[in-house]
Amino acid sequence: MKPIGVIILNWNGAELMRRFLPSVIENTNAEIADVIVVDNGSTDNSREVLAKEFPEVKTLFFSKNYGYAEGYNRSIKELGYEYSVLLNSDVETPENWLTPMYEYVCQNKNVVACQPKILSVNHRENFEYAGASGGFIDKHGYPYCRGRLFDTVEEDHGQYDSVEEIFWATGACLFVRTDVYLAVGGLDKDFFAHMEEIDLCWRIRTAGYSIVVVPESRIFHLGGGSLPASNPRKTYLNFRNNLFLLYKNMPDKEGARLLFIRRLYDTLAFFMFVAKFDFKNAKAVLKAHNDYRKQHKRYASVRPDKSIMGDYPCFKENIILSYYLKGKKHYSDL
Repeated sequence: MKPIGVIILNWNGAELMRRFLPSVIENTNAEIADVIVVDNGSTDNSREVLAKEFPEVKTLFFSKNYGYAEGYNRSIKELGYEYSVLLNSDVETPENWLTPMYEYVCQNKNVVACQPKILSVNHRENFEYAGASGGFIDKHGYPYCRGRLFDTVEEDHGQYDSVEEIFWATGACLFVRTDVYLAVGGLDKDFFAHMEEIDLCWRIRTAGYSIVVVPESRIFHLGGGSLPASNPRKTYLNFRNNLFLLYKNMPDKEGARLLFIRRLYDTLAFFMFVAKFDFKNAKAVLKAHNDYRKQHKRYASVRPDKSIMGDYPCFKENIILSYYLKGKKHYSDL
């Protein structure tokens, strides 16, 4: 059995497969990896497209849509590769995109997860929003990237081409050791969407392992997802899941302090939406907090006894103040 399974979760994505799958097949080193498309209960013609146009690709079919997190959890466990790559269906892979990550993880045993440099398909000189050149999280729980702070996405001039330890790796292309992925519980299906990979990486960190970005590997990501940035559903998921993320991965005392501060910031965000007469997004923030209050106790039994936040320099940054008050728009400015 080959050591790596490159797993693409598909749901009604026949046209995305036609556009992006050929590059993955052509540029994935067949000596070390299989490309597997896992169909998550599609109702379009995805299965026919796979059979007729991509007969060389391995497949796994689910009878229903398990969603992103549970779809990957089930497929990774069933396929059983030593290493699994969670690859979005809207990713174009150039030559030699996979081997540098594999070699780095093999040579550094405590590194169990990594990501490549993520560039935009449509603006190929730019980093892509979802992951750029590695993810971090600030002292108040706000995620940011090497190459992307909030909505400011940098051009790639090779400024972040060094291998660097990161706090989280993007779910657009996540290379992970399968036994560790399963041991920490995989992706949390209750997040539904947004920040589930940050939660997974935080648990990997808490278990004592390292995560890096290997920019010698690179991919091009379409991104954008199914929800635009201003969509109230996206606002709701981002605000709720960020609260889940902090409560779940912080011990009680430190978590209570941090969550109190985050509520203050979220209150400010609520009033900013109101000031813009954006009442739908303001309502989404309220709903996120109400649902967090009702649902967060499901994680009480899995909270850690000790925080790891102090061990990582990224946590010392206040990204809100740096970006909005100090005008630091690039990662290199921090």
